[in-house]
Amino acid sequence: MIYRFRVILDTHEDVFRDIEIAATSTLEDFHNAITQAFGFGGQEMASFYVSNELWEQGEEIALFDMSEGDTPVRVMSETILEDTVWEKQTRLLYIYDFLSMWTFMVELAEITEPQDGFSYPNLMFAHGEIPEEAPEKEFIIEDKEGVTNDDDVDLDPEDYDSLDFNENWN
Repeated sequence: MIYRFRVILDTHEDVFRDIEIAATSTLEDFHNAITQAFGFGGQEMASFYVSNELWEQGEEIALFDMSEGDTPVRVMSETILEDTVWEKQTRLLYIYDFLSMWTFMVELAEITEPQDGFSYPNLMFAHGEIPEEAPEKEFIIEDKEGVTNDDDVDLDPEDYDSLDFNENWN
């Protein structure tokens, strides 16, 4: 089977690539296809994250296992696409270059049969130009009065009692 993905750069302008890849490929193969499709060198650290309908970040699948042995993470080279993404689990987040934080929303658009004469992965369509620098992220903190930008929040790191954490947050 062939998976057809739309990979969207998280920016104000429309920048995306449509990529076909074999369902039996590894996430490392998919990582390489994405970096090539967007014109990156591919030398930076990257991770996929399983996501839901709200684009919330779930389990990490890293390029390399950088954990310290207690809880090893899944790695791209050992993770097959069809074991991670399917008809009911269609979304991933992809972060490339943790210093720049290039962030992509990846969605499975279609599952199809391979076509004779095509090699996979295949860049089907490219739209939009990559900006010179990764788009800045605006982090939002929600408080009791509503939503505020994190620049407006005045927190005292020594005053843990006022932070309103649930005791069992973990």
